[in-house]
Order: sequence, then C-alpha cells, then structure tokens
Amino acid sequence: MAPSSKRRTGFSKKQQYSVFTGYLFASFGAVLGLVLLGLSLWQPSTFQPLRGPANDVVAPVGEATAAVRSGGNSVWDTVSGYWRAGSQNAALRREVKIARIRLAEAQAQAVENERLKALLGLTQGEVEPVAVTRLVGSTASSSRRFAYVGKGFADGIEVGMPVHSERGVVGRILEVARGSARVLLLTDSESQVPVQRASDQTIAFARGRGDGLLRIQLINLGLNPLEVGDVFVTSGAGGYYRPGVAVAVLSEVTDDGGIARLIADPSATNYVMIEPIYEPLAVEASGVRARDELSQEELAD
Repeated sequence: MAPSSKRRTGFSKKQQYSVFTGYLFASFGAVLGLVLLGLSLWQPSTFQPLRGPANDVVAPVGEATAAVRSGGNSVWDTVSGYWRAGSQNAALRREVKIARIRLAEAQAQAVENERLKALLGLTQGEVEPVAVTRLVGSTASSSRRFAYVGKGFADGIEVGMPVHSERGVVGRILEVARGSARVLLLTDSESQVPVQRASDQTIAFARGRGDGLLRIQLINLGLNPLEVGDVFVTSGAGGYYRPGVAVAVLSEVTDDGGIARLIADPSATNYVMIEPIYEPLAVEASGVRARDELSQEELAD
C-alpha cells in the first residue's frame, strides 16, 4: 500500500525546525507590521525619509505605465476621430451653408433698413410732401419715359408737382386721375430741367435722351469746364423743383457739356415723395407767356 501523503512532522526533526522557524518569522513579521502601523499612525513624519526614495524607485515604472496608457488613448482617439471625421465634415458643411444664408438675410435686412431710413427722411425734410407713395410702374422700351404712382387728385396731387426718391429727382407729374397719376421721368425726350454743378454752380440744362441717360448742355458756351464725376443738382430756375436736389453724375464730356447718368434710377426706386411746386407763381407766369406766344403765332398765321 502506498504511504499516506499526510505525514506528521514528528517523523523528521528538520521539518519540525522548518515549520517552527516559519511560525517564528511569521509572528515576528506580524508584530513588526503592527509596530510600524502604530508608529505611522502616531507619528506620520517618521517614515518621510523612506517614502522619498521609494517614490523615486517606483516613478519610472509609473511613467512607463502612464506613457503606455497615453499612447493607447491617442491611438484610440485617432481611430475614433477618423471614423467620426465624415459625419463632422458633413455637419460643418451644413452649418456653413446655413451661416451663409443667415448672412445674406442679414445683409438684405440692413439694406432694407437703410432704404426705410432714407424714406423716413423724405417726410422729415424742409418741404412737407403732399404724398409718399409707391412707384407702381414705368415704360420699359420706348423713347418716351413715363412712370405711374398710386395717388391722384383725390390725394391733393396736381400737374407739375416734382417727384423725388430718397436719392434725388425722378421727374414731375404729367397727368392726374382720381386715384393715380402719370410721371414724366427726367430721362424722357421731352424732359428738361435747369441744373447747376454742385461744386461751383455752373449753370446748365439736363435734357432727357430717351435711353436712360441725360444730356448736360451748358448755357455759357466756350471752354468746357466739366469733368467726369461732376454732380449736378437742381438750380431752382423754372419754378418746378426746389434747388439743391441731386439729379445726375457726369459720365462723359462733350463739346457743349456732357452725358450724365441719373442718380435716382426709377428702375431701382420703390417709394417716391411728391412735393408741392417750388414756385407756383413762376410756373403760372411761364405758362401764361407760353400761351400768349402760341396765340400770337396763330394770329400771325
């Protein structure tokens, strides 16, 4: 029969001594641990000189572990960022498109605010307007240039009244109905407005050409002093328009004056102000003279 694996220690003196020594060291270690534990709780500063070298010993191991952990996190972040890049780019593109739309809306709103402020300034000028109304239409392709407004004699509108936008002169009332009126634009071939250069009051006439431009004709012929970029305003002569209202900017110099672009372009005008005639008596007197001259011509014939 095989011998039992659980043999008593009493059969070997060497084994007995080994067991006794193990118990002795275990007891000594336990007692030493209790003593050190009690000392660390009673006076924690006692082991401070030992903690420093111990930290120096384990620091390289901790740094290596931290480096491995950081590298692993970086690799994971790189991989996960690569997988998320597509969706993030798509989201950013959508945000950019929306931002551009909002920017365009804000710019349009700013332009509209500026236009409304300028329109508000029409009613706060030196002359109280008869009416502020919308320019409802204009001729597109014709040598005659007319526009229409949604006000008539029921609103106090009369023939000859000047029509202004926030930028300058548009024309004057040519015909009046009860709820509407026709405007003779400055660019019409039958339109003629006394003007002066804003810088030095050089007198001239602004005549419509029927093609959207004005011909500036100097009264005093001779050396032409005009230059491209000169601004012309109403002079007040004739009695229809009050002086100092913007009319045109010179774009080309000719022998007797120049060609000018209208400042208040009717195609870009929404609202206009209709003012009373600047000097009604002067307009009436000129009308009487014109009728008398016509009568004399008829009698002579």
